[in-house]
Amino acid sequence: MSTDSVLLPGPPPGAFQATLPLLLASASPRRRRLLASLGVEFTVLPAGAEPDPAPGEGPADYALRAARAKAEEAVVQRPDCLVIAADTIVVLGSEIMGKPRDAAHAVQMLERLAGHTHQVITGCCLFPPGGNGRKPTTFAAFSDVAMLQADRRMLAAYVATGEPMDKAGAYAIQGKGGFLVERVSGSYTNVVGMPLAKLTRALLEMGAIVPREIGNG
Repeated sequence: MSTDSVLLPGPPPGAFQATLPLLLASASPRRRRLLASLGVEFTVLPAGAEPDPAPGEGPADYALRAARAKAEEAVVQRPDCLVIAADTIVVLGSEIMGKPRDAAHAVQMLERLAGHTHQVITGCCLFPPGGNGRKPTTFAAFSDVAMLQADRRMLAAYVATGEPMDKAGAYAIQGKGGFLVERVSGSYTNVVGMPLAKLTRALLEMGAIVPREIGNG
């Protein structure tokens, strides 16, 4: 896999600067934008396939295991970086809802979510430089999402935009699917794909980022 460098988009920068080389183990443009909003430079290394849930495995345990699998894959290739990996899942009741197989499946998934509250869980894994021999920092974030009681015609029209096809739960809160969400309890950015407040706290505690000095472009 090749890596891509993500540079600051220009002044004014974000509130932080990195003290360690950072690597985001994700191809998600949403996670790239969220991490870039901090003002830090980082490299992107897309992760491989996500593991399937194990029989009897709880949703949060699965999200954390999937995030760690992504991080460990990246650490092998770039042990010099602090690796950031995340996996976001949609849970209805106790069922983990993945990405839709096709448009019809996407409509079915959205029909099940419509008018109900589901949970979005993001598992995060941060490996400090030094490779797999270092102990990672892991955490999970939880948000409850109440959905509009949308009818099939509305849902089919949304699915026809193509947006849901690579999204867990078949919708994007930050995109064309925003109209489907009535209320979020918990972190909004967690629903997008990365709990930014928790990630920022973890990076600060690891000494990987510091507040940007005022006047220090």
